[in-house]
Amino acid sequence: MRYSDADHRLLSALRDCGAQPRVAAVARAISLAGEHGAVWLAGGVLAAAVDRERRGGWLRGAVVVAGAHLVSMGVKRVVRRPRPTAREPLVRTAGWHSFPSSHATSAAAATVAYGALRPAGARLVPPLAAAMCVSRLVVGVHYPSDVLAGALLGAATARLGAGWVGSPPFPGGSQPVGNPQPPGHPHPPLLTTGAPA
Repeated sequence: MRYSDADHRLLSALRDCGAQPRVAAVARAISLAGEHGAVWLAGGVLAAAVDRERRGGWLRGAVVVAGAHLVSMGVKRVVRRPRPTAREPLVRTAGWHSFPSSHATSAAAATVAYGALRPAGARLVPPLAAAMCVSRLVVGVHYPSDVLAGALLGAATARLGAGWVGSPPFPGGSQPVGNPQPPGHPHPPLLTTGAPA
């Protein structure tokens, strides 16, 4: 697969940022946290433990993130684009193939899956996901087109599973016996006459 000049120029510019020790340290830490989608899977499990009301949704979201990551790994084996070699990378990689970025795939999948569950998820996950994507360029292990393709793949995969992630905890969307109304909704008035309704 050919790379455009823009791909090379943007990668070079961001890789130059890694020459600063503090920037390099942060980029390495973020990249390490995103290895195999670890930070997003751990976040989903932690949120499930804290947010009992949407526990099932968080766990299903984590499954969607894992699934998106696996899809990206499969695409890598088919495309087999080599990683950038112009400059020494700042981190080691789990594989030789670059397209798409699995870090970007899992980050985008988490943005879609978790962002739909709570407002806090919609606020916190996107900037962390963006930082994850940029970190892969700063450490020099992906071309920008790898990251873009990974983000699109992750978002698309998570969109496919969005209905399942947000599905109600009871079959058919019904509420459990003894709690016929959603929280905060008043119960219907009881009939006081003996006449049929």
